[in-house]
Amino acid sequence: MAQTVRANAGLPGQPAAEAARRAADAAGVTVAEIADLDGFDTVYRLFDGIWRPDPKNPPITTELMRALTKAGNYVAGAYADGELVGACVGFFGTPAAEVLHSHIAGVAPAMAGRSVGLALKLHQRAWALRRGITGIEWTFDPLVSRNAYFNLAKLGATAAEYLPNFYGGMRDGINGEDETDRLLVYWRLDSPAVLAACDGTPGPLSAEAERARGATVALGRSEQGAPVPGTTEGDVLLVAVPRDIEKLRVTDPGVAKDWRVAVRETLGTLVGGGARIAGFDRAGWYVVTREDGR
Repeated sequence: MAQTVRANAGLPGQPAAEAARRAADAAGVTVAEIADLDGFDTVYRLFDGIWRPDPKNPPITTELMRALTKAGNYVAGAYADGELVGACVGFFGTPAAEVLHSHIAGVAPAMAGRSVGLALKLHQRAWALRRGITGIEWTFDPLVSRNAYFNLAKLGATAAEYLPNFYGGMRDGINGEDETDRLLVYWRLDSPAVLAACDGTPGPLSAEAERARGATVALGRSEQGAPVPGTTEGDVLLVAVPRDIEKLRVTDPGVAKDWRVAVRETLGTLVGGGARIAGFDRAGWYVVTREDGR
């Protein structure tokens, strides 16, 4: 049975719990912790339908969710009219008393665009703050534009590390045969930027405005949708991603692979060399800053 967790008045995380409740109401869902086998099995089936994985490599299993929650970790679902439409699973990272690693989150395709993912993340944030956890980290595919905008702009998370082929070959309906490069992001739950983002006012960022101020295009996008290498010299750099990498993996796998290599060589090299991802523009550009200008 799913159990909704609510913060008591005066406890840490109370404002976060209110923000989570507002997000859930706006999305038309109820977000609740899951603590029973039937619930875990429903999450398993939801994720199986979203990722369409190799049967030998499911995103997560019922048994693992049981073990994670027994150890005090996080499994929660979003429900619309009693039906599970989204879920999120996380476990404690290092140091264990301060960081939660959010391993997987997914929303049913039929609920896309309804802000169910935001409701799940704000519930997870409130859950963590009530336990004295001040940071949540997770990974995402840097080629997926909507996820980059959601994580870096809408949530106010900070990119921490570029991880080439992090999971190896996943062979599922989303990743296909592509290598699994990921950006690791860190969500400092009580930072001013995150507080503003969770209140619905993320920091504005415009690649067009940055270009007008002299930003350099390190990786561009052709009219045909292919990557176009630029230059990585400068203090502020712009790195493009494809408009829809998931569609491109189906319609033109060769160009999709070109994008993986180009973003790895450009964004991955910049981040590995100490550059900072300042944010992501809705039009599909990472804004990267580097103090030395080289």
